[in-house]
Amino acid sequence: MHVAAIQMVSTTKVDTNLARADALLAEAARQGARLAVLPEYFCLMGASETDKVAAREPLGAGPIQAFLADCAQRYGLWLAGGSMPLACPDPQRVLNATLVYDPQGRRVARYDKMHLFAFQRGQERYAEADSITPGDAPVAFDCEGLRVGLSICYDLRFPELYRKLSTPDPCDVFLVPAAFTYTTGEKHWEVLLRARAIENLAYVVASAQGGRHENGRRTWGHSMIVDPWGEVLAMQAEGEGVVTAHLDPERINTHRTSLPALMHRLV
Repeated sequence: MHVAAIQMVSTTKVDTNLARADALLAEAARQGARLAVLPEYFCLMGASETDKVAAREPLGAGPIQAFLADCAQRYGLWLAGGSMPLACPDPQRVLNATLVYDPQGRRVARYDKMHLFAFQRGQERYAEADSITPGDAPVAFDCEGLRVGLSICYDLRFPELYRKLSTPDPCDVFLVPAAFTYTTGEKHWEVLLRARAIENLAYVVASAQGGRHENGRRTWGHSMIVDPWGEVLAMQAEGEGVVTAHLDPERINTHRTSLPALMHRLV
């Protein structure tokens, strides 16, 4: 299967971001992708944390979800919608959710981000719990013979989530849409992505925000696709772009046969 990790530099305007995502998805389809992954917050990098609350949608309705379903059908893609704000019972918060659509435009999976980022160093501060309600369950789906596990950004730091996704049956691919900060991404992003691939002997498709945003934030970018041996197959450092690679089930089988680490787990 050919896959595409979409890198964006999303703005404070939903309509602008959807137009840019459409163009990048068209390019992914042109390059032969069957599965495309948008980055976290692809639809909105707000000027304030409350912007995502104002843009939230109930599950099954709203322009962002309609856009994702339409693009999946129009381009014949399995489409993982990075993350978008879904309504939750708390009117001051949202669920940061990945919605996945099949090539007929049908929603086939939903994952709500479980681990909420918190970081403070000097004037740089992030506290996702101020505006986001965490999810409570891992989610995987089947895609043309591959088992695909869902995660979002900060989830990457918690290997137990990926183990849970691969229990009882291992995932073949993990998706990691993200908006990693420049500060943390510079040191940790690639190391963590390759670690998740190596320890699970699975592909990792990581789609990122990558550049300077209207709201002043700088994201690390470096969208990449990593193979089950930890090799980076393709990567883009900064700016908009489409990162593609071929996922080969035989490569997964070869590595899991030669190094049967998944069979040696004690828990």
